[in-house]
Amino acid sequence: MSKKTHILAIDQGTTSTRSIVFDRDAHAVALARREFQQYYPEPGWVEHDPEEIWKDVLTTAREVISKAGGADKIAGLGITTQRETIVIWERSSGRPIHRAIVWQDRRTAQTCARLKHEGHEKIVREKTGLLLDPYFSASKVAWILDNVPDARRKAEKGELAFGTIDCFLLWRLTGGTVHATDITNASRTALFNIHTQEWDDALLKLFNVPEAILPYIVDNSGHLGDTDPSLFGEKIVIGGMAGDQHAALVGQACFKPGMAKSTYGTGCFLLMNTGSKPVTSRNRLLTTIGYRIGNETTYALEGSIFVAGAAIKWLRDGLHLITHASQTDDMATRVPDSHGVYMVPAFVGLGAPHWDPDARGLICGLTLGSTQAHIARAALESVAYQTYDLVHAMRDDGTAETRALRIDGGMAANDWFAQFLANILDTPVERPTDLETTALGAAFLAGLATGVWQSTDELAKSWKQDSVFKPRIDQDLKRNLLSGWQDAIRRTLTPAAR
Repeated sequence: MSKKTHILAIDQGTTSTRSIVFDRDAHAVALARREFQQYYPEPGWVEHDPEEIWKDVLTTAREVISKAGGADKIAGLGITTQRETIVIWERSSGRPIHRAIVWQDRRTAQTCARLKHEGHEKIVREKTGLLLDPYFSASKVAWILDNVPDARRKAEKGELAFGTIDCFLLWRLTGGTVHATDITNASRTALFNIHTQEWDDALLKLFNVPEAILPYIVDNSGHLGDTDPSLFGEKIVIGGMAGDQHAALVGQACFKPGMAKSTYGTGCFLLMNTGSKPVTSRNRLLTTIGYRIGNETTYALEGSIFVAGAAIKWLRDGLHLITHASQTDDMATRVPDSHGVYMVPAFVGLGAPHWDPDARGLICGLTLGSTQAHIARAALESVAYQTYDLVHAMRDDGTAETRALRIDGGMAANDWFAQFLANILDTPVERPTDLETTALGAAFLAGLATGVWQSTDELAKSWKQDSVFKPRIDQDLKRNLLSGWQDAIRRTLTPAAR
């Protein structure tokens, strides 16, 4: 057996970059993490520095490769990244022409509203499975081309390259020799037809994006390129790439239709495997590519919540109610209930199923008896309530009944939250032994390509359950809690979205 039995996973997220080395038993043997700066140049705008991201990728990857015994132990490398965040760079130098515009950014809300008013959302939805919303990449691309001097002329001449973060990292890791994006990240741009599985000329024209800047599209697992030998001492096969939520679907071994996972990071993203055919939602959920392996496409239905863990981060950094996220577990159990307090964390608008980019955060139900603990508990509860809205919408869309919901991400470690989630959903909630399922999914995809693992059946057998939380709540209490949440949502929605 080859000594190359380890896989390096690069997990580039919204607030941090992590590199993890997994062994053949899917155990993490080395981990390094770096948080990076968030830029908010104007209200509703969110940007990242691509060079800082690249520096953190190199730093963390080199650290874990060293801890794992060197690059000669690494059979392959998998990449998973935040989705919809875009970079445009010069082909000649590799230099970004603007900061990355992040998926949370709302600067193109008016553009999307205009296109929707003109009646274009129907064709966008039919071709992409998405909605007209600034969340997706296309309008961000046009904004950079129209606001950076001379950018559009250079783009049309083929001097610039566009990509989501996965594409930018693949370009850098291969020394500028590969300009490609994987099919899951492509499916989030609003420029990609999920039925023909190609860039769509009509969508490129609609968003005014020149074809010359686009990457080519690859499967999620395969030989995508090799790292520049100067980066890690020798070349490493890049064998897997996927958007973070799709990687988590793979990492949670949701390989059968009806299986679903929900990831609780900065936002919350619930994906359900719907099999080989796309399901069109009646409730403004997203139809997306789940993954494509061996040229076989699996589709998913997705509900996107923009703020989950970010609400806890706001309690820490904005209100200074806590000094560490883990304190919310103790605060939530310190009080018997939220005392009628509800938080709707619409700091950057509301995602599915409401899709109200102009909504803003709300805390309601405050009395003189309200305390810090009640607000902290309301923040945790808000994430469960938002998940309920997604699950309810999926059921209404006629999807297969979910036997259990598999959860991961930072908030999944909170036992109180996991139990409250099971209560509100009235569905068992399963938590794996390893919560790093996004990185594990990237590792699985790279391992399939390099022979470390042979099949998705083998991957499914490697998934290990840590805990299962079964529903245990009085149904009258549940109905009252959800009634209060629905009232809070009505107060938050702008008139146009009600």
